[in-house]
Amino acid sequence: MSIDLPQALETYRRMQRIRQFEEAVIALAADGQLDGVCHSSIGQEGAIVGACMALRDDDYITGTHRSHGHPIGKGAELKGLMAELMGKETGICKGRGGSMHLADSRVGVMGESAIVGGGIPLGAGLGMAARVQGTDQVSLTFFGDGAANQGTFHESINMAGLWNLPVIFFCENNRYAATTALENSHSQPDIAKHALGYDIPGVTVDGQDVEAVYQATATAVARARKGEGPTLIVANTYRFGGHAAGLNEGLSYRPEQEVQDYIQNRDPLQLYKTVLLQAGVAAADIERIDHEVAALVAESISFGEQSPEPKATDVFDCMYSNPINYPSHYTG
Repeated sequence: MSIDLPQALETYRRMQRIRQFEEAVIALAADGQLDGVCHSSIGQEGAIVGACMALRDDDYITGTHRSHGHPIGKGAELKGLMAELMGKETGICKGRGGSMHLADSRVGVMGESAIVGGGIPLGAGLGMAARVQGTDQVSLTFFGDGAANQGTFHESINMAGLWNLPVIFFCENNRYAATTALENSHSQPDIAKHALGYDIPGVTVDGQDVEAVYQATATAVARARKGEGPTLIVANTYRFGGHAAGLNEGLSYRPEQEVQDYIQNRDPLQLYKTVLLQAGVAAADIERIDHEVAALVAESISFGEQSPEPKATDVFDCMYSNPINYPSHYTG
């Protein structure tokens, strides 16, 4: 264990929050209590939490359509997230964002997008905002291996490198863009090598090792805070489930043995639990965290179920900002 005990326990707690929250979401979706599809990040908790634990509360992140894990990893409360997935007024986006468009500025989650690579230019822009405002905040933008083929990735990383912006480009390389294997969509599959073309550091890390991810991200964050510019981090990870719960696309595009090997041998929670036990953390303390998280998830479900639906009369709220200050008598 390479980080102090309180931080290590919080790391495990956030990983468990993602795992148990998403297991509950999948069950709710299967039971017809959630509309639409939900993209689970089960299996990728080490990459998400390792990155987020290296950030301050006021640092920014942007995410992807696989979006529940990112705000939880950054410290968002579960009640508002669950209510949002249920489309309730008490959701963090008042029920208007849903599963793929979560945002919580209170913990620096500045938006997630169903558009592949859509969060990357926003992440670069947030780094530019920190520069203009004269703060030492950094921006970390999550994206998948499929997004590394998008023009937005190359445009954003080029701008950040050119202007030396405090941005960490964080690729969650789970090896499959929806159902397309990495080797079938990248002529050069070592994504970290893209950094060479923009003269910035490119780092590859084991995404199932949460502390390895933390160390790599902490190094990139320190570099960015000192004004030394962006870093590309590629965390090799693996989603245990399909592309999204509710799509029923099957797993025929992935060898069954490959999936089982990751679940049985490369589960980031089980790997980190072993690290904690070997460092002298009592099994009872780990189990206490597991039970605490289970209670929080159950509470979030109850909160969402009891929350009110948005009113039809408020349908246009939050859709746009009108800069014109009309006189109070204006009726046009």
